[in-house]
Amino acid sequence: MPLFEAIDRLPVAEEHRAGYKRDLYKHWNRGLNAGDGCDTRKEVILAEAAVAPQVAAGCKLTGGSWRSAYDNLVVTDAARLDVDHFVPLAEVYDSERTPWSAARREAYANDQNSPDTLIAVSAASNRSKSDKDPAEWLPSDSAYHCTYAATWVGTKLRWDLAVDDAERQALLGLAEDCATTTVVYEPAP
Repeated sequence: MPLFEAIDRLPVAEEHRAGYKRDLYKHWNRGLNAGDGCDTRKEVILAEAAVAPQVAAGCKLTGGSWRSAYDNLVVTDAARLDVDHFVPLAEVYDSERTPWSAARREAYANDQNSPDTLIAVSAASNRSKSDKDPAEWLPSDSAYHCTYAATWVGTKLRWDLAVDDAERQALLGLAEDCATTTVVYEPAP
């Protein structure tokens, strides 16, 4: 659906950070393939490689290359990558319409069933983003802004998350420059 229409489907609500702790979201579990020795983080890094790295025992990665979408950098050392929760864990907590169970939080934190929930990016860009929403942070690569807005909105819709007013206004502002951008998502189970 068009980006403007997708934004209009997001419920608007005040954020609620009280009680948030990162460890409420069990992340980097055994991943989709429990027998490969790689956790979710490493599986995402492997899936997003432009040039596949060598994989040694214990899922030790050497070589390979990745393009960090947030800053359009080519990264050639997997140790310099972070796997970002596209909508940060703290923002998810702020935006839950009803409190989530531990199982739902773990499902979000390790969601590889959507190509959008988790993304491998340069560690510097991920740390710059931290737990900010689009009203507070945008990727340094402006050519990625439309995709960023669509992915943010699609992830919020997938997980039935709300937006606050400032976040909604920022997304609408981005949508003005993204007339042909569409949002595709599938609701999370």
